[in-house]
Amino acid sequence: MTTNSPLRQKIRQRYTQTESAIVDELLNEVTLSERERHMLTERAAEVVSALRAENNPSIMESFLNEYGLSTKEGVGLMCLAEALLRVPDPQTIDELIADKIEPSNWGLHLGQSSSSLVNASTWALLLTGRILDDTIEQNDSVNPVGALRQLIKRLGEPVVRTAVSQAMKLLGTQFVLGQSIDEAIDEARSLESAGYTYSYDMLGEAARTYDDADRYFEAYKNAIEKIAAVPGDNVASKPGISIKLSALHPRYEYSQREVVMNELLPRVQSLVNMAATANIGLNIDAEEADRLDLSLDIIESLLVHTAVPSWQGFGVVVQAYSRRALPVIDWLLDQCRQHNRHIMVRLVKGAYWDAEIKQAQELGLANFPVYTRKAHTDLSYLVCAQRLLDNREIVYPQFATHNAHTVTAIRYLAGSDTSSFEFQRLHGMGEALHDVLQSNDQRRRRVYAPVGVHKDLLAYLVRRLLENGANSSFV
Repeated sequence: MTTNSPLRQKIRQRYTQTESAIVDELLNEVTLSERERHMLTERAAEVVSALRAENNPSIMESFLNEYGLSTKEGVGLMCLAEALLRVPDPQTIDELIADKIEPSNWGLHLGQSSSSLVNASTWALLLTGRILDDTIEQNDSVNPVGALRQLIKRLGEPVVRTAVSQAMKLLGTQFVLGQSIDEAIDEARSLESAGYTYSYDMLGEAARTYDDADRYFEAYKNAIEKIAAVPGDNVASKPGISIKLSALHPRYEYSQREVVMNELLPRVQSLVNMAATANIGLNIDAEEADRLDLSLDIIESLLVHTAVPSWQGFGVVVQAYSRRALPVIDWLLDQCRQHNRHIMVRLVKGAYWDAEIKQAQELGLANFPVYTRKAHTDLSYLVCAQRLLDNREIVYPQFATHNAHTVTAIRYLAGSDTSSFEFQRLHGMGEALHDVLQSNDQRRRRVYAPVGVHKDLLAYLVRRLLENGANSSFV
């Protein structure tokens, strides 16, 4: 292991640098002229204008537009979605629904959305809020409508609970491709016929127990077996799978490094070998910042001991909002050269920003592990993208974004070679932007699609809504 190599040391040193110093370093990496930057901004604006003119947003885009995180109603729905299916008893569920729905002014949103489903949901939420409202006018109790409201208020809590639970599940189905890998593969066929391919994510957050880890491991094995049967010429044209290392061991933390390397590494190695034998892609998902150093140890071992040396489907996810993103990419490129490997690198912006900031504040750290301004994350993303595009002889870049400016810039930076990289989007989000790209050129497109039951979806769902609803991205 090269845990103390100069490149690994540089990764760790990012914590000691100020954000402004790192941004200055990134700016020095930018090769675009002022004229080129202005041209790309204008092109991106044209793409956004064209998409708005089409006015054909997905259900989730309509939902985010109407109930953004800048509204009290949006925040209440996100809190409700995150917690509802994990609350153990009906009484607490009823209290939670009353707390989040009753005080909100749903009437302001009535009929405002372009989506009939969102408008129908608003009607239901307005009615629910009225049912739960304790401030019914006194005169209402003596007229038929008021009596009916009182009756519903007394008898309707289980009905409200069921209705809101079903609404949250409906919200979840917009993000999950299928509750089983077989169902997901069937659902994927329509978009695959249109030129897309998939990366399946078997839903599950960090394992809390060894039983959890066993269950996730079996789910990954089963998924790889099923994905392997899907026809395709090579890794780029076949569906793949994304795995979370924290889902495969309940103590995936640096203080347990020796235990993790002895117990987790063999499990991951067996999954990698299965994917290599089937010649499908397998990506190691990025997680919280404090897991990165341990993840790099595991990734290095996997690169060294790949069962099929010619396999080009091993992938690593890099988060551009991390201060360490660029040195991590440099380390990956160095590993590829050392071990004669060709790997995939999926570049994302990151989905744990709020948690990373709060944890750093609680620990009293001198610096944050992530950039504190979205403009810095966008800069980091484009600099990292340029580094990957400059090294396509040893990496296959996968650009995961719903941002029109980011997509426009990457298309320009990549030049005329459209087969050496791909764009990715989340299932249920960014369809309009990626459909336009699909119609304009033949660059490869992949959909990152969650697979699993609704109980496992909610934490994932809220993380994605926070990620895509709380910044100034295209969505």
